[in-house]
Amino acid sequence: MSLHLDARVAGRGYDVALDVAAGQTLAVLGPNGAGKSTTLDLVAGLLRPDDGRVVLGGRELTGRHAWVAPHDRRVALLAQDPLLFPHLRVLDNVAFGPRSRGAGRRESRDTARRWLDEVGVGDLADRRPGELSGGQGQRVAVARALAAEPSLLLLDEPLAALDVAVAPALRQTLRRVLEGRTAVVVTHDALDALLLADRVVVLDGGRVVEDGPAAEVLSRPRSAFAARVAGLDMVRGTWAGGVRAPSGHVVHGIVTGPAPQPGDPVVAVFRPAAVSVFREAPGGSPRNAFRVVVTDLEPRGDQVRVRAGDLAADVTAYAVAELGLAPGSPVTFSVKASEVAVYGT
Repeated sequence: MSLHLDARVAGRGYDVALDVAAGQTLAVLGPNGAGKSTTLDLVAGLLRPDDGRVVLGGRELTGRHAWVAPHDRRVALLAQDPLLFPHLRVLDNVAFGPRSRGAGRRESRDTARRWLDEVGVGDLADRRPGELSGGQGQRVAVARALAAEPSLLLLDEPLAALDVAVAPALRQTLRRVLEGRTAVVVTHDALDALLLADRVVVLDGGRVVEDGPAAEVLSRPRSAFAARVAGLDMVRGTWAGGVRAPSGHVVHGIVTGPAPQPGDPVVAVFRPAAVSVFREAPGGSPRNAFRVVVTDLEPRGDQVRVRAGDLAADVTAYAVAELGLAPGSPVTFSVKASEVAVYGT
């Protein structure tokens, strides 16, 4: 079923309109306080907007003269915490949805077993929630949500609380069970957005700042948050033969898409791995050099991400030691123009 949301919540500075086509999975990205949870709460019926509508499959759930209670919306919300009933066995947790809709005990349990098998935890049917690992509990929560046969599935960072060794398997399970379903997934993870979603919406300050196919938004971001999620550096500015940043520095790169005109808003985007780090400005006056101050060092496998405010560079641990890098170190970031993509916003 398709979803239409157009709502405002004055106290949260929220003013968002979005649509999700039937059978489509939409990923919602954004920094903390951007309006992601508000979006889920409005659709689930946990929050009334000051003004606006929520329509699911042509049925008005929220409107000027309509209000459908959360339990009557045919909407399932899956959060980071599985929120399983601790006194019920896994089988009866999953059977709860069908039973609530009026199905008999046997039919409900048959449905529960089918979904437990579908998500790969059929052998856990007789366990209590307290006997499950985090990954097992989240799989059971997915089965419980789907057993209720919702018209819309809402997922609020379903993998955020899981160990990195567990998350990939559940991500693949979600990718399989979401196929052809209408769903909204809130996430901070680019991989979740790319593997689970058809489309991405980026919220910031209670407004939609980007909307498009997942691969396009994350490969050609136009907002600072989307660039950060995608692991890319971004410099905003206006076109002046390059991207003239507010600081006055001009970043040169390869223009992709329509040629910008002088004064047009544009961005320069490049990979942290393409950035070289120097203690002193290198000779030859490279075209793209940024004098910055290191704000953080993040180990990433055999690499270290050197952050300097909104910019980042990926270097080896040996380079960090050789350069004596630490938060507060003044350095120069340098990137070749051939490694920079420039496009309009």
